[in-house]
Amino acid sequence: MKTWKKIIAAAGAAGLALSLAACGGSSAGGDTKLIVGASPNPHAKILRYVADNLAKKQGIELEIKEYTDYVQPNEALNSGDLDANYYQTVPYFDENTAKNNWQFDHGKGIHLEPLGIYSEKLKDIKDLKDGAKIGIINDPTNQARALKLLADNGLIKLPKDEKQQKVSVIAKSKEYNPRGFELPEVEGAQLVRALADLDVAVINGNFAQLGGKKPSEALILESTKNNPALNILAWKKDSEKVEAIKKLDTLLHSPEVKAYIEKTWPDKSVLPGF
Repeated sequence: MKTWKKIIAAAGAAGLALSLAACGGSSAGGDTKLIVGASPNPHAKILRYVADNLAKKQGIELEIKEYTDYVQPNEALNSGDLDANYYQTVPYFDENTAKNNWQFDHGKGIHLEPLGIYSEKLKDIKDLKDGAKIGIINDPTNQARALKLLADNGLIKLPKDEKQQKVSVIAKSKEYNPRGFELPEVEGAQLVRALADLDVAVINGNFAQLGGKKPSEALILESTKNNPALNILAWKKDSEKVEAIKKLDTLLHSPEVKAYIEKTWPDKSVLPGF
């Protein structure tokens, strides 16, 4: 009889231990586990550096899930499948959270994949003639960014009304396009190939790289200063792991991560934004 009591007591203790382990939000060793969604490059690569070198010291364990589209990571965050995501810019975040009434929060900008103005005909943007063809991406979010880069460099002017900051408005206006540039809209992935028929084109960093262009070849490269296109870490406002998520955000803004970005992408295809 005593033997059975011992067995029952041992089984009860083991069950209690398993129950405690299951209820806890932490992984082995007391670390808080965060499941973070990210684009494969450079976001997931940066997160792996943090996971391998910095997270443990802050009591964080990272599980990184890669996504190749821009829709699923926010949907997965809202459903609770992710604790945070790292793949989007502030304008994209603002547009999507407002449209879907998502209760998300985000940190400050971490990195930028800069737009560049590229050409196969010119060596200096000063050589661009009036009436030249400037290729512009047809995606609305990135198009606004491309137009801003042109305006920041004195090539066009932007209407004060943001709703009017469109190629269709600017191209036909002597006020906003005094030099009479043609502004053909092109699929992002086709911009590098289209350079043969254009004088210059404003090309996103990822599409430039896919087309074999280096940021060092750009006539003008986008700056990180006060740039809303910096990529951010996002999370749900009511997350039970918000303390650990904010620790991760701090790590993503650390001197170590800045040095890692500069060392890993010396061609400036990825720039630290802090």
